[in-house]
Amino acid sequence: MSNTDLKKEFGKVGVLYGGRSAEREVSLMSGGGVLKALQSKGVDAHGFDPAQRSLAELAAEKFDRVFIALHGRFGEDGTLQGVLEQLGIPYTGSGVMASSIGMDKVMTKRIWLNHGLPTPRFIVLDSVEATPEELRKVPDELGLPVMLKAPHEGSTIGISKVIDGAALQAGFEHCAKYDDVVLAEEFITGRELTVPVLGKGRTARALPIVEICAPQGNYDYEHKYFSDDTQYLCPAPLDEELTKRIQSLAVRAYNAVGSSGWARVDFMLRAADNEPFLLEINTSPGMTGHSLVPMSAKASGVSYEDLCVEILRSADLDLKPGKDWTPT
Repeated sequence: MSNTDLKKEFGKVGVLYGGRSAEREVSLMSGGGVLKALQSKGVDAHGFDPAQRSLAELAAEKFDRVFIALHGRFGEDGTLQGVLEQLGIPYTGSGVMASSIGMDKVMTKRIWLNHGLPTPRFIVLDSVEATPEELRKVPDELGLPVMLKAPHEGSTIGISKVIDGAALQAGFEHCAKYDDVVLAEEFITGRELTVPVLGKGRTARALPIVEICAPQGNYDYEHKYFSDDTQYLCPAPLDEELTKRIQSLAVRAYNAVGSSGWARVDFMLRAADNEPFLLEINTSPGMTGHSLVPMSAKASGVSYEDLCVEILRSADLDLKPGKDWTPT
C-alpha cells in the first residue's frame, strides 16, 4: 500500500505520548519512535502530550484515530480510554475495562486464577495499615525470596526483591510509596519470558517469544530501557511443544482480561520443571529501541514501521454509537 493510500485510510492521526505517570520518560521515547515510524509511512501523524495540553485541545484536534503510546496511570489504565470513548475517537489497544484490569496486577491475577491459568501465589497487603505481624507472615506463606510490587505501576517501578526477612520492611516501604496496596508474590526461579499478542478474540495471535537475560537476573529500569548489558533471545530457545504451550497461554491470558489490539504478556518459566507462570499483562507496551514487542515482530518478519501501521489499523471503540445517533 502506498503512502498516499495510508494517509487516506487513516486520516489525521494523533500519537498520544508523555503523560503524567511515573513512566513519562519511557512514554516519550515510545511515542517519539511511533510518530517517526508512522510519518515515514506517509501517515498524517501528530504528537500530543496530555500532560501539556488539555482534553479540550484533544477534542479540538479532530483526530480520526489515535495511537496510544502512553504507559502507566492516566494512559494505560482505562481513564484516557474512557475520554476517547466519550469523544468518539477510535484508539489503539484495549478498551476501558480491559485497560483498567490489565493495569491492576492483583485483579489480573484473580481473573487468571478464575480461568484456571497459572500465576505465582500472592498476598495483598494494605500499604498504610499492614502490621509488622502481617509482614512477618509473608515468608511463611510464600517463602523467600519474595517479590513485592506496587500493583498499579509498570516498567519495574515500585518493585523490590526481598531475599531475607531483615529486608522485608524496607522493601515494603519502597513499594508502599507508589500504591495503596502492595502485592507480595511468590518468587519463581527460572527464565524470564515475554510474549506479544496482536488481534482480538479468536483472531488474537502470539508473536515469537522473547527471553530476557539480565545481568544477575536484575531486569530493573536501567537494564530495561538504557543498558546494553541485557541480552534478548528471540525466538527464545525452547522446544516446539513448550513454545506453542506458552504462546497459547499468552493468548488465553490476553483474552481472559478482554484485551484487544495488542499487548505483551510476561512469564517466568520455572527452572525445576519448565512450568510457565503468568506475571502480568501490559496493554500499552513499550515501543522504544530496547522494547520487546518490536523485537519479537522483527523476528517474525515485521518491521517496526509496519508493526506501527498494523497496530494503528486495529484502532477501535469499545462502545459504538447507536444507530439513531449522529454527531453534531
